[in-house]
Amino acid sequence: MPNISNLVKSIQDIMRKDAGTYGDAQRIEQMAWLFFLKIFDDRETQFELFDDDYKSPLKKHLRWRNWAADEEGITGDALLDFVNLTLLPALKSMTAGQDSIAGLIRMSFEDANNYMKNGTLLRQVVNKINGIDFNTSEDRHLFGDIYEKILKDLQSAGNAGEFYTPRAVTQFIVEQIDPRLGETVLDPACGTGGFLTAAIDHLRDQAKNDKDMAILQACFSGIEKKHLPHVLCMTNLMLHGIDVPSNVRHDNTLSRPLTDWKPKEYVDVIVTNPPFGGMEEDGIEANFPSEFRTRETADLFLVLIMRVLKPGGRAGIVLPDGTLFGEGVKTRIKEKLLSECNLHTIVRLPNGVFNPYTGIKTNLLFFTKGQPTTEVWYYEHPYPEGAKSYNKGKPIRMAEFKPEQKWWGKPDKNGRYSKRKETEHAWRVSIEDIQKRNYNLDIKNPNNADTGPGKVEDLLPAYEALLAQIAETRGQLKQELHRALTDAGSAK
Repeated sequence: MPNISNLVKSIQDIMRKDAGTYGDAQRIEQMAWLFFLKIFDDRETQFELFDDDYKSPLKKHLRWRNWAADEEGITGDALLDFVNLTLLPALKSMTAGQDSIAGLIRMSFEDANNYMKNGTLLRQVVNKINGIDFNTSEDRHLFGDIYEKILKDLQSAGNAGEFYTPRAVTQFIVEQIDPRLGETVLDPACGTGGFLTAAIDHLRDQAKNDKDMAILQACFSGIEKKHLPHVLCMTNLMLHGIDVPSNVRHDNTLSRPLTDWKPKEYVDVIVTNPPFGGMEEDGIEANFPSEFRTRETADLFLVLIMRVLKPGGRAGIVLPDGTLFGEGVKTRIKEKLLSECNLHTIVRLPNGVFNPYTGIKTNLLFFTKGQPTTEVWYYEHPYPEGAKSYNKGKPIRMAEFKPEQKWWGKPDKNGRYSKRKETEHAWRVSIEDIQKRNYNLDIKNPNNADTGPGKVEDLLPAYEALLAQIAETRGQLKQELHRALTDAGSAK
């Protein structure tokens, strides 16, 4: 078995020779659905071993073992014709009514494309993938490394980087939220599944028997808007022992009216990193109450999260600085959050955590639904000693969160963290002070002396966020003006 970087590099080098895969995004998507089919075939081998009655939802000629496994098998134009005219159309047309696995396959392939134009090169890629047996623990671990490399490559693939949250951040949030076996867990913007797999690993440590494992298989759900991260999420979940991850849908969570979410769908835990810095398409904001209407994606997700959490439910989410200091709709959303939920902790992350695709400062918000906020604890996460920023080669590490975890403590019966102590990195602010600030949550560390206006690299992200807020307000004013002129014209 070649080492991991060489294996992925050799596949990418083959694809670079092909005229159809002209960029990282195309190469990663092509690898994603090929890996999915190989992993699914290996899982089917396991199903057949333990269940004599297992029947594949795929017709015989569509199964990886029958068209891809033979290294001397179909190739060239014949392989291209099979993939383009038979395989992908058949996978896209599968109906969820057949069974849950069929529905999973259809969701994973409804937007899949074969970008490769050379069937001989495609055969070479398939043969490389055939070198991995996903039923062996060694190779499964190996693919975990492959998967991490693919995600790191995503960071350099333009907008594809938005799908990746550093593993240390997902693990820290999940550990502090502490989902328990039997609780329901949701990520409404699940990307490649980082939060879901972290939650699954956390819950697996609690499972003691087959009954617990059956509960684990069904206790989580996710929704992802874009095709590529959805396929990667399916692959990631199967590698984490989820037999049929059909409860992760390929859909836009925000396209559904907020009032359509009913109590039977509410969940105990939400862990997520909703997309920020972007705007939703026209009309999406109409799915939300008028006082919370905006096209800012992160704001709409925050409103949705408050709706979907059960009373007593817990959330840990990533949000940009702009949400903390923003006004207008953002103020109304924060007022709702603080009146309906106990926003007990905000961890302020430094620049660079999400490099290289955004320099905007981010925050981790932790809250529980059902009780109003009386005070907010802040923790300013410092750089490790000797570091001035994070980058692709030196990302944030889980070990750096140990001071926060040691400081965190347990809530009392009123949900307050009364045993916490203020430190050079930690401070608390009362709800009265926050209300006086018109719900501006962008509160600086009072225990860290301000030595001046700040560094350019620190101020620029806030400036960029302010420009985005101004652009959003300008867009809303244009919409209102257009409506007013339209109404005036129709009244004549």
